[in-house]
Amino acid sequence: MTSDSRLIDSWIEEIGDWRGNTFKKARKLITQADHEIVEELKWKKPSNPLGAPVYSHDGIVCIANVLKNSVRLTFVKGASLDDPAGLFNGGLDSNTRRWIDFGEGEKINEEALKGLIRSAAALNLASKRRP
Repeated sequence: MTSDSRLIDSWIEEIGDWRGNTFKKARKLITQADHEIVEELKWKKPSNPLGAPVYSHDGIVCIANVLKNSVRLTFVKGASLDDPAGLFNGGLDSNTRRWIDFGEGEKINEEALKGLIRSAAALNLASKRRP
């Protein structure tokens, strides 16, 4: 476990409400979907001293944010991913990013989320292999 992962563990415990539980569940699904995914904190700033949890495999797969009314997973290449289960509910007009906002009491479609994680990692790998 990395020092960033330990910081994220502590942060989840500090949140202490449904958002912490939702993020904990999403985080578990992300790491189950891709055992080679790297979890780290990036973009620290005074208004967000911890930074944002970022999940990468041959490039950024998704970024997690805990907001006031949701837990958001932003897929940096989401517009290029198939989303047959319709998980993306934000950024639908964007040419690059898409995100999923999970609200209080909302159940996570585990298999669909794992599929998006795997697809995003595969897209990163394919992009890396292009000449």
